Amino acid sequence: MAVDPVELRHAMANLAGSVNVVCCRAYDQDHAMTATAVASVSLDPPLVLFCVAHTSRFWEAVSATDQWTISILADTGRPDAEWLATKGRPLERQLDRVEHQRTEQGIAVLSESLTWLECRTFSQTTAGDHDIVVGEVDRAVVNAGEQPLVYWRARYTSLSEPGSVSAGNQ
Repeated sequence: MAVDPVELRHAMANLAGSVNVVCCRAYDQDHAMTATAVASVSLDPPLVLFCVAHTSRFWEAVSATDQWTISILADTGRPDAEWLATKGRPLERQLDRVEHQRTEQGIAVLSESLTWLECRTFSQTTAGDHDIVVGEVDRAVVNAGEQPLVYWRARYTSLSEPGSVSAGNQ
C-alpha cells in the first residue's frame, strides 16, 4: 500500500538538507532554482546529482543544455535561496537581485556560497514526477564561509542558530 503524499512530505521534513542553487543558461536566458535534493555520487569520475520536477520551468532549461552550476549556500545566502524558490518570479533578470559572478562558460554562481561546482550533464533519468540529473564536475571552488544554510522541517536554518542540530548535540 502506497504512503499518503502528505504523510510522506511530513516525514521527509525531518531529513535536513543543504540549500543549493542550480543555474544554467538556455534560450539566451539565465535559469535558476533552489534545490535541497543534491548529492555527491562518485569521486572517480567526479559526479554529483540534483533532482528537478517535470513541472518546473528549470526542467525544460536544464534539459536543453549540458552545462550547469551548483552553488552550495552559506547561511548568509538565505535571501537568495528564498527568492530563487519563489514560484512565478519573473524569468527575465531574475538574477539582478542576487549577487553572483559567472564562470568562463557564462553560467552564474552565487557569491553567498560555501562552494560552487561547474558541471556537465552525464545522465538524466526520469524518476516519478522528477528527473535525476547527474553531472560530471569540471571544477570545484571552495569559498570562505562559516556555516551552511540548511533546510529542515520546512524552514531555512543554520547550524549556528539556537536550538539547531550541531555535531556536538547527538
